[in-house]
Amino acid sequence: MDRLQAMKVFERVVEEGGFAAAARAMDMSPPVVTRMVAELEQHLGTRLLQRTTRKLALTDAGDAYLQRVRAILHEIDDAESAAAASTRDLRGTIRIVASPVLATNFLAPMVSIWHARHPKVMLDVCVDSYASSRVDEFDVTIMVAGEDYDANIVARPLLQGEAIVVAAPVYLERRGIPREPQDLVTHDHLRDSSAPVRAMGSGRKLRLQSLLPGVPDEDIDVSPVLQSVSTELLMRAAVDGMGVVVTSRLLAEDHLARGELVHILPSWIFSRYTIYAALPSGRMLPARTKVFLDFLTEQVPIAMAEQRAQLS
Repeated sequence: MDRLQAMKVFERVVEEGGFAAAARAMDMSPPVVTRMVAELEQHLGTRLLQRTTRKLALTDAGDAYLQRVRAILHEIDDAESAAAASTRDLRGTIRIVASPVLATNFLAPMVSIWHARHPKVMLDVCVDSYASSRVDEFDVTIMVAGEDYDANIVARPLLQGEAIVVAAPVYLERRGIPREPQDLVTHDHLRDSSAPVRAMGSGRKLRLQSLLPGVPDEDIDVSPVLQSVSTELLMRAAVDGMGVVVTSRLLAEDHLARGELVHILPSWIFSRYTIYAALPSGRMLPARTKVFLDFLTEQVPIAMAEQRAQLS
């Protein structure tokens, strides 16, 4: 048994959530993947995965072993990168996780530039609406955090922004333009269920912050007619005139420029946020990951400036 390859297969089975998916990702046959995991379990004398008809689950021994395996594989990658770095030839894979919105609107414009510079470093991008909960599973997590950001997370800030309130002209013609935060009470809301909404008693309230000095925050009763973690779905519904939506200024810019959406209550924001590149704690960074972080820091302002220039 090739123990190193078996470790890689075991890790990928866990990441992909099944033998068939892992086999596709590694360009192997499902029977070979299944056999390698079984041989690894036999070698260790313990069961690593609990198999059911619906899903795989790590046993306690499997969870502990997975953490060690990841550390070992990263050390090997780091050693290979260090050797390659001596010839200025980065190679290997950087595993990244990001939400669908950040993968499409933030990361996508930069990946071809990265490839042109470092063609031997593959970016393996996983798209997950709950990317911020998987920091320890990937080399880099592109995530959004608000002002309540967990300072214990090791991360590099990349871009600051604001969440604003927008709606389609056709909706505002039908329902009227809100002039004050409390006017939103009578409007239909399209809610991002992954965004923070304050729970107060039996109701739920949206907190708006004034950009004017000395003006207190306002808590607004939220009556969502649509709720989803899919930002694309919410934006499409907003453009179609279904209701008002709180979204990032970055995501709304092209819709605003085309006149598909209107920024309402411009003196108020929902929150300020920062896009971070978060890193797993307690793990040495391979040279390629360090270079990738520097690349993001360099390219994000350029990419955002180019995007705004195209919209102006």
